[in-house]
Amino acid sequence: MTIRDAYALDGKLPSPDARFDLVVIGAGPAGTEAAIAGARAGKSVLLVDENPVAPDLMRTDVPLFYGLRMTGAVETPERMLETLLSTNPLLETAFELGVEVLLGTSAWGLYAPQPGLATLPGQLVGLADATRSWLIGFDELVVAAGARDFVLGFPGWDQPGVMGAMALKMLLERYEAFAGRRIVILGSGDLALRTALAALRHGIEVAGLIEVRACVQGNAALAAQVAAAGVPLFAGSVVTRADGGADGVKQVVITGLSGETSIACDTVCLAIAAVPAIELLAAAGARLAVSATRGGHVPMIDAAGLTSLAGVSAIGDCAGIVSAPDSLAYHAEWLAALARGSTGDTIVCQCESVSRADLLGVQPPAYLGARSECMAARNIDTLLADGPPDQDQIKRLTRAGMGLCQGRRCRDQVSLLLAAEAGLAPDAAPFTGYRAPVRPIPLGILADWAEAPGMSDGWDVWFGVPAQWTPYRDIGTEREAMHIAILGGGHI
Repeated sequence: MTIRDAYALDGKLPSPDARFDLVVIGAGPAGTEAAIAGARAGKSVLLVDENPVAPDLMRTDVPLFYGLRMTGAVETPERMLETLLSTNPLLETAFELGVEVLLGTSAWGLYAPQPGLATLPGQLVGLADATRSWLIGFDELVVAAGARDFVLGFPGWDQPGVMGAMALKMLLERYEAFAGRRIVILGSGDLALRTALAALRHGIEVAGLIEVRACVQGNAALAAQVAAAGVPLFAGSVVTRADGGADGVKQVVITGLSGETSIACDTVCLAIAAVPAIELLAAAGARLAVSATRGGHVPMIDAAGLTSLAGVSAIGDCAGIVSAPDSLAYHAEWLAALARGSTGDTIVCQCESVSRADLLGVQPPAYLGARSECMAARNIDTLLADGPPDQDQIKRLTRAGMGLCQGRRCRDQVSLLLAAEAGLAPDAAPFTGYRAPVRPIPLGILADWAEAPGMSDGWDVWFGVPAQWTPYRDIGTEREAMHIAILGGGHI
C-alpha cells in the first residue's frame, strides 16, 4: 500500500504473518466440517481452536466456567493435546486434506474493514498462543466458537465445585479430566438432561436435578432415560445455598414444596442454559439481535450464515442455540427464584467481589475502601431516573464484569438483575459490549509485535508526544512549524 500521508497510519501497518482463503475459528464438529469442506473446494484453510486451554485460564474460568473441578491431567499439555485429538476424529481428516490446524491458540480480535479501520492491510484476525501474538489475513472467516456457560449466583457459588454444563461436558468428553464424583444439576431442560446422561456414562453419580418449575422442561424421551437411571427430580425447588469446606462444595441445601432438603455432593452443575459465544463477532462490530428461541444475543445472519461483516459467517451454537420458545423468560424465572432465597451480600461478580447489594446500590466493591458521600447517595433508582439501565455504566461504577474472566461469570445475571429492577422484559435487558482482546492475554505477549520501521514516521503527531497532538488541519500549513517549535517534536 502506498503511503499517502506521512503523519498518519495509512499504509504503515505491516502485512499479516500469513494469509488464507479461509480461516475457521473453533474446531468443534461444525468448525471442523467447515474447514474440511473448504479444503475439498481447493481453498487454503487455517483451523484455529483454543483447546487445550492453559491451566491458568481454566482456573480463572476462561473460556468456560470450570469451577476448579479439573484433575491434575490438565497440567500436562502433551496429554491434553493427545486426548483432544483422540476425541475429535474429524481433525485427522482435516490434516489429511492439508488444513493447517492450530490448537491451543485463541482468537482474541477480529478486524474487518469498516469506518475507523481503513488503515488495515485487509481483513485480519488476531491470534495468540502461550508464547506469541500475531495477525492472520483472510478472504473468508467462519466463526464456530460454540456456546459458553450461562451462570447465575447463589450463596456459596463462589467456591470450588460450582461449575457450568459446557465446562463439565468439556472435562468429561474432550479432556477426560473431571475431578468430581457426585453432582447435583440445576435445570431440567435438554441441556440438563443431556448433562445428566453424559455424567452417568462416565461413572459420575447424579444426586438430583433441581428445577424451579413444577415439571421437567426438556425432551420427554431424555427425561425418561434420566428417570430410568434413578436420578431424582426436585421440581418446584431452588438452591438456597451450597455448603463447603477446604475442597469446596460438600452439599447443597434446596427449598421446595416439602420444605428444606440437604443433598450431599461435591459438584453443583449449572445447566439452566447455554448462551452463544459471540464475543469475537460482537467486539468486531457485527450486528446483533435478541432471540428467545436462539439463546439470547446472537449475530444477525442471512440464509447462508453471513454476518453483517463482509466475508464473515457464523455457524453452530455461536449463531444460535436451539432452545425452548421462552428461554429468556426461563432465565429470568431462575434468577428471581435464586434471589428470593438469598440475601443482598450474595456475590454477583466473583472476580471483583461485587455483591448483589453493591450492584443494585451502584457501589464499588468493599475492598476499595471508604465510599464518598456522593457514592453513598446513589443507587439503581437514582440511575434509572435518568433513563434505561446501561450495563457498561454499571460496570464502570461497580466494577462488576471487570475481572479476569471478562464477565463470563456475571454478565448474564447482571443484565437480568438490571432488567428486573427497571421493569424490563428479559429480551430488553441491557447488554454490555465486548472489546478486543476477548481472551485474557499477558501484555508481554500482546505487545511483542514486529512494528514496521515506517510506523515511527510522524509518531509525535498521532501519538501526541511530547505534549499534545498536532491538529491534522495544520499539517502542511504555516501553523505546522509553530506546533513543531512549541512541542519540540521532529517530523520527517
